[in-house]
Amino acid sequence: MRNYSFSLLFLLLTVMFSNQVLAQDGNRKPHKVVVQMNTADTTAWSATIGNIRNLQKVWPNNIQVELVVHGKALDFLVKDKTHLATDIIAMSKAGVVFAACENSMRKLHIEKSHLLIQAITVPSGVAELVLKQEDGWSYLKSGVN
Repeated sequence: MRNYSFSLLFLLLTVMFSNQVLAQDGNRKPHKVVVQMNTADTTAWSATIGNIRNLQKVWPNNIQVELVVHGKALDFLVKDKTHLATDIIAMSKAGVVFAACENSMRKLHIEKSHLLIQAITVPSGVAELVLKQEDGWSYLKSGVN
């Protein structure tokens, strides 16, 4: 009976440990993260790129990320104004979606042709955030001042 109890305890601990490892490395389910950025602070832009890369390191090949850019952050995706074009291009190739808000584009007189070709547009940045969250995506706000 004693060996049976020890074996059962060992099995239980093994299962618990395995579940923790799976939860951390993302093998249980794909992770979906929508990130909001609406600041002109270029330091925050770089930090956001770093945060996304860190998520990709934790869950390689098991994460979807969409960065929704609106308001004063729109220059992040404007090809003649961003200093992060190389990063955006590389991350786009790795599956990160960069979405520009059409409302902000109209307000700031930015045409689709001004954006990096990697950028998609969405009718409303804030509505895109709501839709993603309603679909079960995790939400991160970047560049909080």
